[in-house]
Amino acid sequence: MNISGMLYGSKLLDIVEFPRTEVLGPESSNQQIKELIARHGEVFIKPIFLGGIGKKGKAGLVGRAKDLKTALKEKERLYFVEHKVGNNIAKANGVTFEAAIPAEHEIYLSLTDSTRYRAPTMMMTHVGGVDIEALPKDQIAEIPFDPTTGLKSFVITNALADLKAPREIISPLAQNLPKLWDLFHHYGMTTLELNPIRMSQVKPGSLTPLACDFKCGFDRDDPRVRRLNLPSDLFAVDYSDFEQEINQLRTYQGQSDVSVINPNGTILAPTFGGGANSLVTE
Repeated sequence: MNISGMLYGSKLLDIVEFPRTEVLGPESSNQQIKELIARHGEVFIKPIFLGGIGKKGKAGLVGRAKDLKTALKEKERLYFVEHKVGNNIAKANGVTFEAAIPAEHEIYLSLTDSTRYRAPTMMMTHVGGVDIEALPKDQIAEIPFDPTTGLKSFVITNALADLKAPREIISPLAQNLPKLWDLFHHYGMTTLELNPIRMSQVKPGSLTPLACDFKCGFDRDDPRVRRLNLPSDLFAVDYSDFEQEINQLRTYQGQSDVSVINPNGTILAPTFGGGANSLVTE
């Protein structure tokens, strides 16, 4: 159960009042898009995919526009575009219009339930906007923390100091990033990633972290997910009749979600218990 993009990401960030870029959905009028461009000078146009598929930028699926005509042309190009990552193929159903945020500093941050540390773990770098895997280890801070106390400001301050991050970004991040722990912890998430967070001068003389992209994953068995009232079809990965029917049969035990890998394949009988179950599921 994954979400990617700012259409729903912006709504989730608003719950904890985390600053983010301005976003318009596919239903936006031409006048709204024109006013967004007038306020920010430029917008990014991104396709909306079901599930959590990524790598849109590298595939050329992020448009840029400084006027309404270009924005509408990019909307037409991307509205129903198909995107393939590995064996996964996703088809877009709409686009978002996101305000461009000029910034000198970009931050990567993720929160995960780490099996390595048996604790929630923060991963951060002040060299954001790139694949985290491409960075050397000395530019990445990976810090487990106590779930009973949560993500405190001093954890963030110490991590940025160890990374030798610019001093002007430390205080704004220490003030705002702890809000993400509330979102992660209280709504049944297993992972939360913001990349990039752009440090923008919203107010003269100070920097404000603005989330410009969003990814998260949920534990389908955690009842706290229902607090968000997310639409049930948000977590589908395609529109096949089989998948839609199965996803309507969700149970409290989490026996839900199906993805059609081979439409000509066969359905095996459920197998339970020990090694037999592991063999089928793994």
